[in-house]
Amino acid sequence: MATQTQKQSSSTIMARSLDTDVQFARGVGPRLAGTLGKLDIFTVRDLIYHFPRRHEDRTRFARIASLRHGESATIFGTILTADNVKTRGSLVLTKVAVDDGTGVMELTWFNQKFRKDQFLKLKGRRIVAYGAVAAGRWGVEIASPEWELYSEDADPLSSGRVVPVYPLTEGLFQSQVRKAIKGALDTYVPLAQEILPEDVRNRLDLMDIGDALRNIHFPESQAALDAARKRLVFEELFLLQLALALRKRGMEMPGCGISFQMPEGFSDELKMVLPFELTGAQKRVIKEIAADMGRPTCMNRLLQGDVGSGKTAVALAAMLIAVRNGYQAALMAPTEILAEQHYLGITRMLENLGVLEVSVDLLKGSLRSKQRQLVIERIKSSQTKIAIGTHALIQEGVDFHKLGLVIVDEQHRFGVLQRAALMEKGLSPDILVMTATPIPRTLTLTIYGDLDVSIIDELPPGRKSIRTHWKQTGERKKVYQALRTLIDQGRQAYVVCPLVEESDKLQARAATELAEFLQTQMFPDYRIGLLHGQMKTDEKDDVMKAFRAGEIQILVATTVIEVGVDVPNATCMVIEDADRFGLAQLHQLRGRVGRGDQQSFCVMICEGNSEDSMRRMQVMSSTNDGFTIAEEDLKLRGPGEFYGTRQSGMAGLKIADIFRDIPILELARKEAFALIERDPDLGHPSLKALRADLLKKYDELQLAVVS
Repeated sequence: MATQTQKQSSSTIMARSLDTDVQFARGVGPRLAGTLGKLDIFTVRDLIYHFPRRHEDRTRFARIASLRHGESATIFGTILTADNVKTRGSLVLTKVAVDDGTGVMELTWFNQKFRKDQFLKLKGRRIVAYGAVAAGRWGVEIASPEWELYSEDADPLSSGRVVPVYPLTEGLFQSQVRKAIKGALDTYVPLAQEILPEDVRNRLDLMDIGDALRNIHFPESQAALDAARKRLVFEELFLLQLALALRKRGMEMPGCGISFQMPEGFSDELKMVLPFELTGAQKRVIKEIAADMGRPTCMNRLLQGDVGSGKTAVALAAMLIAVRNGYQAALMAPTEILAEQHYLGITRMLENLGVLEVSVDLLKGSLRSKQRQLVIERIKSSQTKIAIGTHALIQEGVDFHKLGLVIVDEQHRFGVLQRAALMEKGLSPDILVMTATPIPRTLTLTIYGDLDVSIIDELPPGRKSIRTHWKQTGERKKVYQALRTLIDQGRQAYVVCPLVEESDKLQARAATELAEFLQTQMFPDYRIGLLHGQMKTDEKDDVMKAFRAGEIQILVATTVIEVGVDVPNATCMVIEDADRFGLAQLHQLRGRVGRGDQQSFCVMICEGNSEDSMRRMQVMSSTNDGFTIAEEDLKLRGPGEFYGTRQSGMAGLKIADIFRDIPILELARKEAFALIERDPDLGHPSLKALRADLLKKYDELQLAVVS
């Protein structure tokens, strides 16, 4: 019988792994496992990698007599009594008196009546409690403290040490998480595989994985905590940069791309096409793109430029290089309005070529069947040299004869998520992703780290800075009176209706009501136009034509005018309930004005009731610099939500902070790209664990080069 028990015990030990269901970890069980599942903790690995959001130094107990309002403190004392007291509004306040020999204080809980009996049973026992100290009616108190009974024998996890504080969910307590993680660390950490190359660890003096996991949770000292965090942050960012390096290498493999030659007389042709002189920044970026296109590898470049910086001219130059080399070019936009805007603008510019005509076609979902089929046939036969459209361009049934260049406007992750649709057509085009949403440097090193980056950091000459003002709701009438002055001078304006909900129908109704109000109450003698997503394409076309022609003085719109609409005579943008928009959206909306040489204005109307909305209004009022705004937006919203990066194909970062950890990020990038340069397939036996972990974390990125 003893032998059988020994066999079972041995089998259990062998079966242990970091992928063991969390309920089997010491001190967890099915009930606690169910609660941990709300935090996406399903395995022992998930539990061990559930890192503290901060640590608190509780190495010394504070004396109750010396406590001050506003400080955080750990106290150690004896429970004297407990009582429930009714307050106004039928709330119950539980008060527990604790004495440490220097004074008495109260620990308090709201609407937790059971605490009274709980602490009365513990009367006379010693307790350790931690929390924020506040001035109470009869002295100091701590509301809803973390606490545990003091024991001479046990190793307290919540006092007398640097204590981890974890992200929680409803029904979960810090003490439960600490005990569960401590048990998992004691049992399972020896099974944690070391994935970082030994030479990298030695060169950068990085802690080994076992010590790092122990010290990130329960550090031996502040120095050990710092070293553990550095190791784990580096590993997380190193894996990310390896994924980016591999993807970039896959795009750049020799022979997979087209080597475009610079056309003879190209500079003269470009001058003929463009009705203006290129800025120095535009010339520099065109050179970068032309050099990329000249290599026999697939270009995968991100073109950043603030609103109005002239990205379309750069895109047209790239398309002409492709066309003059005998290839087709495609320009994809996220909306039909933006696609139509590009089509009109590029067609007008190409008319200047005369006999050197380049045929341009527009393909969009709303085309009638017969017209759509005609465009598809022209694209297939290569009659169409430049195809402009929405995602209809990469749908089934659309075949290019000889596609050499794809340009994508305002679709940040096309290079990763939809390039496969083109590859399935048997094509290896160069790709240029354009964005008027400036991307902070931290993100260009992370989610955009596989793209080469070009930045147009100069506005065309003559453009004036847009004056931006924030007005309270009570000043709305004055805003529209000031707007009348501009309209009387022959200018035009946009008025953007507030975001109601994620509903196109509700948005359309809000815009319609706002247009009716302005037409009947504020501007009965002027023509008000209306533009929203529920309108038919023909209706939208008619409204935009009338607005461009100056027949409509004020255009009331939803965020469909966020990108692409270009009317130089429109010099004022009024944004209703501006606090409902994010910083990036506000900056995009503002960019619809300031397109000519006249002074332009943006007026944001809102109360700014919250600290967050006030901050956004202040940022918008103080700067026109898109990169400054992008950095602020990233700080306010966090990297997880920034431009939908959760959907970008990147695994979430558990411990790295892309603001705080830029030095480690740059180090990880350097080491990762150097490793891929030395061992492109991660084939060395010593890299087996690293390779497996990388594929597990980033399998959605289709890293075919190592799979």
